[in-house]
Amino acid sequence: MMNLPNKLTVLRVLMIPFFVVALLWDSGGNQTLRWVSALIFVAASLTDFLDGKIARKYNLVTNFGKFMDPLADKLLVCSALICLIQLGQLPAWMVIIIISREFIISGFRLVASDNGVVIAASYWGKFKTTFQMIAVVLLILKIDALAVVTNICVWIALALTIISLVDYLVKNHRVLTEGSM
Repeated sequence: MMNLPNKLTVLRVLMIPFFVVALLWDSGGNQTLRWVSALIFVAASLTDFLDGKIARKYNLVTNFGKFMDPLADKLLVCSALICLIQLGQLPAWMVIIIISREFIISGFRLVASDNGVVIAASYWGKFKTTFQMIAVVLLILKIDALAVVTNICVWIALALTIISLVDYLVKNHRVLTEGSM
């Protein structure tokens, strides 16, 4: 039987198709589906916060959770970013940088894992995720009065993406160099 944190992670993955459909469905300029997609994204993002908190507090950390939780986060955020390219709200180059960082860190963690090293999430990575999620919600809602704030959040998310990547590489470069000896 799956524990609550793992159920929340699975729920987050199951919410992604509903989020994507609500975001991409052309409702003739009606903002209702934009709000629905934003609510789904926020709810899915909250499951990320809750599953980790519950797993750590009640010692419910599992291998399934260690694997699926970060994967679910990446699927959610990357789905949103790709949809926002299609909607003309984000340039592809920005999304390529963000997704590339995720692939690099995932690969890094895989190599580290093969060497018996666990690379924990850093504060930079957590800030990055937070700003990405805020930026995505603001982009989805597309509120003209918040256009400047939205742009600032997007650029901060991009900067934190790069900073967190450099931070991971600098702190964990031995994983690659020692693993090849």
